[in-house]
Amino acid sequence: MNFLWVYNNSEVDWDELSELYRIAPLGKKSPEDLETVFSNSKFKCFVYLDKALVGVGRALADGLDCSYICDVAVHPEYQGLRLGKKIIEKLVALSEGHKKIILYANPGKEGFYSKLGFHKMKTAMAIFRDQKQAIKSGLVSESHA
Repeated sequence: MNFLWVYNNSEVDWDELSELYRIAPLGKKSPEDLETVFSNSKFKCFVYLDKALVGVGRALADGLDCSYICDVAVHPEYQGLRLGKKIIEKLVALSEGHKKIILYANPGKEGFYSKLGFHKMKTAMAIFRDQKQAIKSGLVSESHA
């Protein structure tokens, strides 16, 4: 397959991107919210096949200290082709020179990321807008201070 890789969001159909996240399935993300977060991300990858968006990812980065890879999604019809792996590898390459490259994995996906060179962090902490849902889904554990 001859994928087209695009590294800017000037031609993105935000409704198409929103639908990709829904069916990937990575949840409901509004087109307006996606435009905001991708516009504010230093690095982004959009992968097209025959003008259809089939893969995506982005990294928030400050240019020196930290790059945070997030929102990687692949269309269900193209999963299993190592496209997600290639998106992560490209975002890591774009983030080269940062002191640390981080991401958080959905529960059960840690093995995928460890094969790409990521290691579990022992001290990572998070506050989510919907903390109860983050606990329920296994992203964070309840604090017992």
